[in-house]
Amino acid sequence: MNKAFLYVIATAFLFGTMEVALKVGGSSFGALQLTFLRFLIGGLFLLPFALHDLKKRSYRFSAGDWGYLLLLGLVCICISMVLFQVGVMRTNANMAAIIISINPVFTMLFARLILKELFTKRKALVLALSITGLIIVANPLSLLSGNSLNGILITFAAAVTFGLYTALGKLRIARIGGITQNSFSFLLGSAILLIILLIKGEPVISGVVPDQLALVLYLGVFVTGIGYYCYLKAIELAGPSTASIAFFIKPVFAPVLAFLVLQEPITLHMIVGVCFVLAGSVANLWGVKKAEE
Repeated sequence: MNKAFLYVIATAFLFGTMEVALKVGGSSFGALQLTFLRFLIGGLFLLPFALHDLKKRSYRFSAGDWGYLLLLGLVCICISMVLFQVGVMRTNANMAAIIISINPVFTMLFARLILKELFTKRKALVLALSITGLIIVANPLSLLSGNSLNGILITFAAAVTFGLYTALGKLRIARIGGITQNSFSFLLGSAILLIILLIKGEPVISGVVPDQLALVLYLGVFVTGIGYYCYLKAIELAGPSTASIAFFIKPVFAPVLAFLVLQEPITLHMIVGVCFVLAGSVANLWGVKKAEE
């Protein structure tokens, strides 16, 4: 079996379990604390690989690089992922998984503003299909039990800001490297959250009792650390189009897992909406593949 394909499957599985694990963990930890813990652990997991890559590139960070990585950490960890954790706790896990899966749509929009990338008819089609699918899944006129309008909007904001993070990440990723950029931005974002936790007087590591330790380690090491490592290795071996298949699988896999673990229902609205989101993903995947050829 192709090595890149194994990385894609591992990414899809680990990212697909994220919302269920966050939902379970959120019942014992605050949004700031759990986000801090999982990205601190994930950043430290990626650090040896990042340092090795920096040595191989013979690259040293400039003051501008540190500022850039701090900005990425602020946008991704302190804003997007904290919003996402709050959103997960105010919606069903399957809803949160589908909403966050459309973040590449916002990456395209921000790439147009920041990187001056062309916004083509294909990208407009991707946007239309994804937003239509999201509206069908959310079914705002008749919200499913477990979902709330503010939870959906908060999770939507998390997807938008994660799209911003991804677009900003394109500015220096070729120079710094994906694993290095993720590791250091995760750690810097976690450092900001630590300061906020200390100022607010909220728990930092208290509450991480033996019963909860396995879940925290799973979120930090497997979902955040190994998940991002596999995704970046898939990009390295086969390009972004092949790696993005993981996000094609996630909106299908995550609701099934939420049904099995949390007994969250899979409705007709969700199936139809996911089909629209998948159609948008296929259109986006086709465009990325064409760009690589």
